[in-house]
Amino acid sequence: MTRSHHPLELLAPAKNAEFGIEAIKHGADAVYIGGPTFGARYGAGNDVAKIRQLCDFAHRYRAKVFVTLNTILHDTELENARQLAWDLYTAGADALIIQDMGLLELDLPPIQLHASTQADIRHPAKAKFLADVGFSQIVLAREMSLDEIAAVAAQTDITLEYFVHGALCVAYSGQCYISHAHTGRSANRGECSQACRLPYTLVDDKGRTIRENQHLLSMKDNNQSGNLLALIEAGVSSFKIEGRLKDLSYVKNITAHYRQLLDEIIAGNPQYSRASSGQSTFTFTSRPDKTFNRGYTDYFATGRQDDIGAFDSPAFVGEPIGEVAALGDGWLEIATEEEFHNGDGVCFHDAHGNVQGMRINRVDGRRLYPAEMPAELTAGTTLFRNRDQAFERALEKESAERRVRVWPHLAETADGFVLTLRDEDGVTASAELAKDGKIGRELAQHPEQAMDKLRENLGKFGNTMFAAAAVELALSQPWFLPLGAINALRRTAAERLEAARIASHPRPPRAAPAATPAPYPQQELTYLGNVFNAKARAFYEKHGVKLIEEAYETGNEKGMVALMITRHCLRYSFNLCPKEVKHLKPDPMTLLNGNEKLILKFDCKACEMHVIGKMKKGVRLNLGSIRPAS
Repeated sequence: MTRSHHPLELLAPAKNAEFGIEAIKHGADAVYIGGPTFGARYGAGNDVAKIRQLCDFAHRYRAKVFVTLNTILHDTELENARQLAWDLYTAGADALIIQDMGLLELDLPPIQLHASTQADIRHPAKAKFLADVGFSQIVLAREMSLDEIAAVAAQTDITLEYFVHGALCVAYSGQCYISHAHTGRSANRGECSQACRLPYTLVDDKGRTIRENQHLLSMKDNNQSGNLLALIEAGVSSFKIEGRLKDLSYVKNITAHYRQLLDEIIAGNPQYSRASSGQSTFTFTSRPDKTFNRGYTDYFATGRQDDIGAFDSPAFVGEPIGEVAALGDGWLEIATEEEFHNGDGVCFHDAHGNVQGMRINRVDGRRLYPAEMPAELTAGTTLFRNRDQAFERALEKESAERRVRVWPHLAETADGFVLTLRDEDGVTASAELAKDGKIGRELAQHPEQAMDKLRENLGKFGNTMFAAAAVELALSQPWFLPLGAINALRRTAAERLEAARIASHPRPPRAAPAATPAPYPQQELTYLGNVFNAKARAFYEKHGVKLIEEAYETGNEKGMVALMITRHCLRYSFNLCPKEVKHLKPDPMTLLNGNEKLILKFDCKACEMHVIGKMKKGVRLNLGSIRPAS
């Protein structure tokens, strides 16, 4: 199905309303934010009043606000979730991002529904099913290749959203239970303990150590900067930046980076358009390497490849900046052309492969004076910078503004003048100025000069959200109009236009489900279906599922099961893949972390690795960790 005329949406994360507003200033067409509860990111909740404030700001620019309501829900939480959905709709939210299908059995407001990445969407049949039951947008699995995305796009019209930047979960989202099994903190309920970032030792079936004490389940960070046009051509029209827990400089830097890349594509391909209004200008040059990352990969977008793991460290090491040239008492010198500033953070790998960092107190050219000199630092060591103080300082200030173009038109009326502002979306607002005293009764002494000055003043939109395009004057005579009167006229018209834009924001409609219930692609659902409440069970039964197991979080799954299913394969990473090396068999392997033991099984047909384990004794789900909606 052709998607070439779909607008392209840049979707940025918002830890809170302030971050969301900055993301929109820096060019986001939409932002996603957690509500007060059920948002799948513990520590990133926001009350409804704050979300209303964000919606009002976003809607000025025809930008949208999507609210995450994407945990799996216990029966006792369904009513609170339903009430929250209505509160968010009333506050102006444009869509809810959900994974629990039980919500579709409730009396929800007429708000657009988006399927979360936790819904594990990687096949055309699942995408088509979700479109049929009333979803408008779906977040595809991060592991999908361009060809796999194109296969989904060919079979459905639903809007496809794809993560283009940020942290990568090693497991398919929604298919990771290791955190709950070990700690009772469920990733499906926003409390992941990040077992994937721990160090492990890999042992083969003969007991031989393959790799010792490395972060073998930790992935590099996603960066699809080089694949945007290919993703668009494959069918993606919403480009998602990960990071509802990331800091503000990350949100500003990465949003600006992708805004500029997408604008270049749109400028060179007139069949594509922006999904919101206005133009952002920046006071800094975006640099993704400057912001937290574990090294970058485009993961599986262009097929399986080496070096997708961040095995050495889950920390931000930063950019390589040169080698230590000399060491002295409390100082070091670097062989580099880079410039340094007081407050920079630099780090290096010590002899054990661990990352050691130091803060630079004082800079004298290439000579750096750290707060503390690490004993392990030697000449010839490669240094990395993981905090660029000058770059961070630039991002702490106002670093972007976003303006919508308007065409001012001043015309005469029977008893005065009317200024009409028409913006780039065709929204108009007017303000009138009555002939009074000297206003409009006196000709300008220097007509040409006066008209030029009038155009100039009508085009000054100062600290508003507007920027003037051509100013048009439709006057019978070069009337003298006082500056104060013109400024007041323009200010009133601009205020009215801003209010008109908010009032006329086209909130996207809810997609109607198919007339007859679509059959779910599978007739059986294991614990991987995440069915945690009676409404979700009723939903799947209605759609033809015959056998439905309970969610892992119910605590009834006692045996050894796949706690993670991942496309990342440690056999492939260490050249032990049976597809690559013919005499090898896909025998199980083991990951060890202290007393923790995880069995690795390899499904070579599906090209997947299963991390097998069991629930620890005494682990219970903490329902109280997610407080009810107020």
